[in-house]
Amino acid sequence: MSVRVEHLLKIYGENKAVDDISFSINSGEVVGFLGPNGAGKSTTMKIITGCIASDGGEVFINGINIKNGMKDLKRTIGYLPENNPLYLNMYVKEYLEYSASMYLPKLEVKTAVDNAIESVGLTSHQYKKIGELSKGYKQRTGIARAMVHNPSILILDEPTTGLDPNQIVEIRNLIRELGKEKTVILSTHIMQEAEAVCDRAIIISKGKIVADNTLKNLEEESSQSIVTVEFDSEVKIEEIQNISGVKKVEGSGKNFIVSSAEDIDVRKNIFDFAVKKNISVLSMTKNKGNLENIFRDLTQK
Repeated sequence: MSVRVEHLLKIYGENKAVDDISFSINSGEVVGFLGPNGAGKSTTMKIITGCIASDGGEVFINGINIKNGMKDLKRTIGYLPENNPLYLNMYVKEYLEYSASMYLPKLEVKTAVDNAIESVGLTSHQYKKIGELSKGYKQRTGIARAMVHNPSILILDEPTTGLDPNQIVEIRNLIRELGKEKTVILSTHIMQEAEAVCDRAIIISKGKIVADNTLKNLEEESSQSIVTVEFDSEVKIEEIQNISGVKKVEGSGKNFIVSSAEDIDVRKNIFDFAVKKNISVLSMTKNKGNLENIFRDLTQK
């Protein structure tokens, strides 16, 4: 099941929350929709799921415009909003049965709920009230709610917000498993999350898409190279910053991490600097920028 967005626009007052964005997601992809808080991620997801209307542009689910067939298309989409709205006084299984009944014939509800409960690891908690669950199991309940009707597309908005490290790992593992059978769009501003579960990243900043590629290609095509260098004598950070081609420097004393301004190999310039100061370079290693550096570089422009 594919998703295609064309020239999407959403305006709140004088603010363009989503500013003429276009992208396509093919069936079976796990795509990270990345951006800082307020970048337009949640707004885009709400438009795709039909929760709010756009002010321009089109969204197609498997080639069908959502403006023409959203009622039927909602059966193919599972959506976990960022705030994960749940009925806290309902029991887990009761809530999922209620949710499934909105989409499925009565005879199919029990099997669908049992499958969802097993898939997300809620079997031992299915007869508990939702309000009594930990944050992690509430997130599992929200994901079960999103997938109870067996949709082809899962849209998960910040699914690990507020979880502890163990819970985060559990939810990421669950998303990876779901991605084997479904198209998954995962919104996050945590780069480690995208690296852990996604095949591809769409990066949005100030309502505009600034990158769209596989994680591997993003790293290979990054305009920013990182050099780790160690001298045999202490150097002032300001001296490193003044080397031609250097954009950013971190570190102190003898050890520094140097980022180049563009697609420049600054190692020769660093070596020339050392020769002029009559000091030795003990080690120097060049690495392509990781996803976190790429994200920061693209969203701070």
